[in-house]
Amino acid sequence: MTQTPKVAVLLAGCGHLDGAEIREAVLTLLALDQHGAAFQCIAPNANQHHVINHATGSIAEGQSRNILEESSRIARVGQCLDLAHARPDDFDALLIPGGFGVAKNHCTFAFDGPNASVRQDVADFTQAFFRAKKPVGAICISPAMVALILAKAGLCGKLTLGSGQGVKPAMDALKQKHVSVPDAREIVIDSDLKLVTTPAYMFDDVRLADVFVGIERCVAEVLRMV
Repeated sequence: MTQTPKVAVLLAGCGHLDGAEIREAVLTLLALDQHGAAFQCIAPNANQHHVINHATGSIAEGQSRNILEESSRIARVGQCLDLAHARPDDFDALLIPGGFGVAKNHCTFAFDGPNASVRQDVADFTQAFFRAKKPVGAICISPAMVALILAKAGLCGKLTLGSGQGVKPAMDALKQKHVSVPDAREIVIDSDLKLVTTPAYMFDDVRLADVFVGIERCVAEVLRMV
């Protein structure tokens, strides 16, 4: 590992139903800081697919929010880099917290499953890390987006989305090796691709402490691979 690794953290907005899962994002940043790594939050400067009222869980009709602006709520004012200006060469690793924004804003997995598309800028940025053999950590639903990217590149990865119920058929269709794990404390490591995944809130009733255990283990393994 380099003396101070610099890690890109790709965010999808702010809020688990239409953006990045806030707890997962903050715990990722906390784990990076605890391990002495530098990090840069990054997000596309584009509108979300839609806006969800997190008090009711319903779509907020007529509202529009920007992914970069919403991600900056997590990164803090002015500290989230526009994806258009992010260079994979500037980073040693990539981490992708979950949240439905990954499956709605970065790609269309929430709507199209294994037939989904990925935003070209997100796909290009992520694929650059695999091509350079730099480690990638994917949390919660974000391994599904990674699976789409790997499948398009003709690569087969080993990853997890939790227990596998409901998502394993999609991973099979994408010719990715899904590993079922019992809880959010677990991680799955693909040493060949330098890919580390952990399920986090793919387990809906999980304790926050267990989510952090899995995320911290994921971050630690990613940094070990740098």
